[in-house]
Amino acid sequence: MKVVIFNGSPRPQGNTAFALSLCAEELKNAGIETETIHMGHLPIRGCTACNGCAKNRDGKCVLPDDGVNGWIEKISRADGVILGAPVYYSSPAGAMRCFLDRAFYAAQNGGMLFRRKVGGALVSVRRIGGVAALDELNRYCLAGEMVLAPAAALPLIFGLRPGEAEGDEEGIQAARTLARNMAWLIKLMEHGKGTVEEPPAEKRKYTNLIR
Repeated sequence: MKVVIFNGSPRPQGNTAFALSLCAEELKNAGIETETIHMGHLPIRGCTACNGCAKNRDGKCVLPDDGVNGWIEKISRADGVILGAPVYYSSPAGAMRCFLDRAFYAAQNGGMLFRRKVGGALVSVRRIGGVAALDELNRYCLAGEMVLAPAAALPLIFGLRPGEAEGDEEGIQAARTLARNMAWLIKLMEHGKGTVEEPPAEKRKYTNLIR
């Protein structure tokens, strides 16, 4: 069993990295392998709506590869994923959003590659925008038909300068709880294989709301 953790902060040792390290530690204690990918400092291109992935249906983005396709494959092989990002101005930092737009769209067109994996999100923030950013990250998981892992409180951790999040006891507890619940869900789903029938996937329908 494995969880892939994405650090969407440009700072490799910032508050987001600290919170995600807490998650990794809890997952390790539960016997689950983790891999942390620091990608927030990379020049990730945004989705251009070219629909190349919809034509190819191979689960890959057709834009020049900047790491996204490799990350799609890692998620598709894992049992769970944690998305961690800072809020600098009202929403998750840009590299994470660009990655998620392309990854989830390509994975959807490749046959819902992330379906029924366990997902979770965590946000570091100084003051405002944290709840909205967390909701945004969770919506990607829901759109990918993933199972969301809950936390005792919203998995937000507060801090401006590196190290300040270490003083947020509630945020630390939320990060640990998120990881523990994710480990429990992954194990529950693994033990349920072969005993509980999975619901069949329907052919996707599209409704254009513009008439």
